Amino acid sequence: MNTDSRVRRLWWRHLATILLAPVTMALVIPGLIALFADVGIPTLNSPLRAALLTVGVLLIAGGLGLLIWTVVLFDRVGEGTLGAGELLGEPVKLVVRGPYRHVRNPMMSGVLCILLGEAAVTASGWLLVWFVVFFAFIAIGIRFWEEPHLAKRFGSEYLDYRRNVPRWIPRISAWDGPN
Repeated sequence: MNTDSRVRRLWWRHLATILLAPVTMALVIPGLIALFADVGIPTLNSPLRAALLTVGVLLIAGGLGLLIWTVVLFDRVGEGTLGAGELLGEPVKLVVRGPYRHVRNPMMSGVLCILLGEAAVTASGWLLVWFVVFFAFIAIGIRFWEEPHLAKRFGSEYLDYRRNVPRWIPRISAWDGPN
């Protein structure tokens, strides 16, 4: 049994950060949009609708898998959660494994896949607008808050990572840096 109190207390931080961020952005807000815009699952009366449903389900499944993978990496490799600040247990180590070797923001990519999948499954323009708005806010926040914050916390290790791994469009080959 691990006696490190920081590790033992991370479970509630994981729960809080997952409920505050991905669940709210990918389930609560789209659910409210769907409710108020009277969005439903479309009938499969055409090949286009069937294709949208198939693509949407694949996007949601892939996004969920990517989100879970990155949360596990933050816990096991980064020794923290996806939260910012000490209270919520931000990672103490820079995570440069798995999908992070291809793209700097795979967690957000996972959430974006879920949102785009929801828009496709429901064939909803309103949910597509939410995807675009969310992406715009995230892109601004990452560029002007998260990246300077990580550069300050991790210094040259992060700057080297940032020079070699793209923000949004994944590298074909994995970056072979530290970690």
